[in-house]
Amino acid sequence: MPLLDVNDLTTYFHTRNGVVRAVDGVSFQLEKGETLGIVGESGSGKSVTCMSMLGLIPQPPGRIERGTAHFDGTDLLHCTRKELQSIRGRRVAMIFQDPMTSLNPYLRIEDQLIEPLLIHGLADKVSAKKQALAMLDAVGIQDAASRIRGYPHEFSGGMRQRVMIAMALITKPDVLIADEPTTALDVTVQAQILELIKKEQQELGTAVILITHDLGVVSGFCDRINVMYGGKIVESGPTKEIFYNPQHPYNRALQNSIPALQAKGKELYTIPGMPPDMSKPSAGCSFAPRCEHATDLCTSEPPELQDIGQAHTTACLRVQRENLKP
Repeated sequence: MPLLDVNDLTTYFHTRNGVVRAVDGVSFQLEKGETLGIVGESGSGKSVTCMSMLGLIPQPPGRIERGTAHFDGTDLLHCTRKELQSIRGRRVAMIFQDPMTSLNPYLRIEDQLIEPLLIHGLADKVSAKKQALAMLDAVGIQDAASRIRGYPHEFSGGMRQRVMIAMALITKPDVLIADEPTTALDVTVQAQILELIKKEQQELGTAVILITHDLGVVSGFCDRINVMYGGKIVESGPTKEIFYNPQHPYNRALQNSIPALQAKGKELYTIPGMPPDMSKPSAGCSFAPRCEHATDLCTSEPPELQDIGQAHTTACLRVQRENLKP
C-alpha cells in the first residue's frame, strides 16, 4: 500500500472573471523513501496540487471540488482540521518557493526552527533548542551557534533556503514536499541543496515530492516523474522512461527546450504559443493549440492517461492509437 495515494484531486478558483481550473483530476501515488518529480511550465498546477493536499490554498476563492488524498490511512482532503494540523508540519512537511517571504522577518531563526517541535509536542524548549542547533549545523550553516540567534535578513538567499530545509526536516517527516527549492540560487548552491535533501532522505527514509520546472534537476534526482500541463498530468513514468522514451509531444517539447541540448550557435528552441487560459475549458487536449502533431481528434476528444507499458502512462490520443511515433 502506497504511503500517499492521491485520486482525482480537483481544485478550482472561483473568481470574478470565471472559474479557474487550476488542478483538474490529478492522480498519483508515492511510496515510502521514493522521490517523485512534478515538472511543467509555470501555471501548470504543480504547487496548487501539493498545497491542496495540505489545506494551504486560500478558501475562498479556492475550493477542492472532489478527490481524495490518503496518507497512511487518513484522507487529507476530508479529515478534520485538528487531524490535518497534527499531520501537517510533523509527518508531511513542505519547503516553500521563496524562503524570504516564508520566514517571519520579526522572529529569530531559533524561534522559527523550534516552533514545529513545540507545536507538535515533540520536545520541550531546552531540547528543541539543542535539536535546532544540530539541524542548522547539519544543513551546512557555518558557526550555527551564533547564527541561530540572527534574523532572516541577516542570511543570504542560499542560507535562508537551508533554514527552510532545516525547519521542514526537524520533525523527521515521512513526506517532504520541496516546491522549487533551488529557484533563484546559483548552480553551486543548487547542487549543495539537492545533495543535502538527498542525504537527509537517505538517513530518515523520507519520501520526497520535488516540484520544479528544471528538467536537469529531476533527471538525476528523482525515481519517477509526473509531467503536468493545464492542470492535468499528461505523462508519468520512471525517470529513464520519461527522458529516453518520451511519449507526449509536450514532454518532448520541454526536453527540446533544455539549453544544454542545443547545438552551439543555433537559436534556442521555444514552445510556440502560450499556456492555456485555465478559466476557459478545452473540449480536447489543452496542448493541441501548441502541438505540431495535433489533428481534429486532439481538439474534439478529451484525453485520459493510459498505460503504455513499463509503468509509463501518457495522455496523448495519437500515441495511444499508435498513429504517432515518438
